[in-house]
Amino acid sequence: MKGIESLVKEAMEYKEKGLKEKEIATELSLSVDTVRWLLTRNVSEEKPPTDVKIGWRSVGVYGGRIGLFSTLFSDIIVEELEKMNTDVDTIVGIAINGIPLATLISEQLGVELAIYRPREKDRRGGGGALSSNYASVSGKKVIIIDDVLSTGETMQGAISDMEERGGEPILCMVSVNKDGRDDVVGVPLRALIRTQVIG
Repeated sequence: MKGIESLVKEAMEYKEKGLKEKEIATELSLSVDTVRWLLTRNVSEEKPPTDVKIGWRSVGVYGGRIGLFSTLFSDIIVEELEKMNTDVDTIVGIAINGIPLATLISEQLGVELAIYRPREKDRRGGGGALSSNYASVSGKKVIIIDDVLSTGETMQGAISDMEERGGEPILCMVSVNKDGRDDVVGVPLRALIRTQVIG
């Protein structure tokens, strides 16, 4: 597997800087299982978990390119809202990589912006925090934005937390869906790109 040693090096550097496995996974656009394998296994002897490495540098270094991505997101959101015959009140960006997209999407759609920070432990049950500097989700229809969906745990936690706070998640959107699913706990999921492992 080309590049494994370089991924091990990057993962170890992030670990030495004090990042947790989930934070390293976010930085490397890998699943937590893959990061755990990179950090703890003898990579020359054991087979890695099935995963797809997503590289964002070409897009992420320029705001204009992120803007182009957000335009694609907005177009898909408008299409989905028309199908559902509904509207949206608030765009929720999941920290850290969902925030730039969510910010631009909320501007393009003319709706509020909320920022969500997932908690490291107990992700499936929620427990994250909404920033008080941004919009509330109480009584609002929300769309949740993130960069990559791997296992879906982060998105499940976000959905749970939005519902707990009185919001109604109506759609989840990601740049890349590595899982292949069409919904997360019953909430429709759309992606710009869906990956599929063959073989």
